[in-house]
Amino acid sequence: MKNKLQKNITLNLPATISSLKVRRSCMTPSNSLKQEKSDNGLGIAFEGVVSPCRTTASDTCGTGIHDFLCKETVVHIECELLQKLLIMMHQLGQQRGFPHTHPTQSSALSEMDREKIYTWVLELSSPDTREHALLELSKKREVVPDLAPMLWHSFGTIAALLQEIVNIYPVINPPNLTAHQSNRVCNALALLQCVASHPETRSAFLQAHIPLFLYPFLHTTSKTRPFEYLRLTSLGVVGALVKTDEAEVINFLLTTEIIPLCLRIMESGSELSKTVATFILQKILLDETGLSYICQTYERFSHVAMILGKMVLALAKDQSARLLKHVVRCYLRLSDNARAREALRQCLPDQLKDGTFSNCLKDDASTKRWLSQLMKNLQDPTLADPRGIPLPP
Repeated sequence: MKNKLQKNITLNLPATISSLKVRRSCMTPSNSLKQEKSDNGLGIAFEGVVSPCRTTASDTCGTGIHDFLCKETVVHIECELLQKLLIMMHQLGQQRGFPHTHPTQSSALSEMDREKIYTWVLELSSPDTREHALLELSKKREVVPDLAPMLWHSFGTIAALLQEIVNIYPVINPPNLTAHQSNRVCNALALLQCVASHPETRSAFLQAHIPLFLYPFLHTTSKTRPFEYLRLTSLGVVGALVKTDEAEVINFLLTTEIIPLCLRIMESGSELSKTVATFILQKILLDETGLSYICQTYERFSHVAMILGKMVLALAKDQSARLLKHVVRCYLRLSDNARAREALRQCLPDQLKDGTFSNCLKDDASTKRWLSQLMKNLQDPTLADPRGIPLPP
């Protein structure tokens, strides 16, 4: 049956392609996507910015489709036939080891709903229809289990999402981002978060270094609502990565500037942004490599400890159980390192010792348990490290 299905797809695909009505028109320089070979394979260039990309239609469907999809043209194709083509490409991808739709996933959506999803994915490739498609797909991302593989393997989709991100760069410095621009790019980021959190696309997402495209947004400091929303959504993409507790994710993030970026937001962001940034730091610390990295030098440890200390002082005045939970967990994890534990004996904020947060934590058993364990770790003389982390005079 499997061979028969593959044969039928192979036979029907050229017939479908030949029936498509195609009109080519040269792309303008500002919107052009130039394909070029890079060390990591096929890359997509955005006006000089190159990011490694994923398998394209030419890799999955042979040279027939490559002839008219990969030559710097805008391809206008009848929607109904394109839907058939996308479905057949998806089926062919299943035969060649691509992520596929499980029966239980497929049954969750009606056939009509799936046709809408396919249409919106296709509409992402056209600047004229992209904004509406971004909005609709971002609404549906929680109810379409296989949306991430669909986005990753459909031709030009990730390139379109990255183009949405790159197009915003000129308005973040100086800060001229409007609410409409922020909403649009955040819809694109929501779809990237979907790709980042899916087990079948996460590794390729990292290998393409796509999170680096988000870092300029995390560098922004404007307090306006559009920028705060942009930072929060960008943090959500990184948060989706670290939530998986995979060493590959932590190893990648440690090669980037994510820790200082998170520390900056933990110090001056909104409560929700602080919470997500602290959660990311917590997940990095919970990894052995991450803990060793932060405690490797006094400069790294002291920066983290200083920001956590400032957060405790601020929380003593404006208490938030949700944020305090992550702060305490970070301190507890730091106490697992001998040198950091020795330093924390001297610099742990008094507010964590004197019951300042007793009322805040009265209904949070896990955080109270973590705080109690932290105190035990710091008071146990058998856990002392004679070397310690040298503190400044």
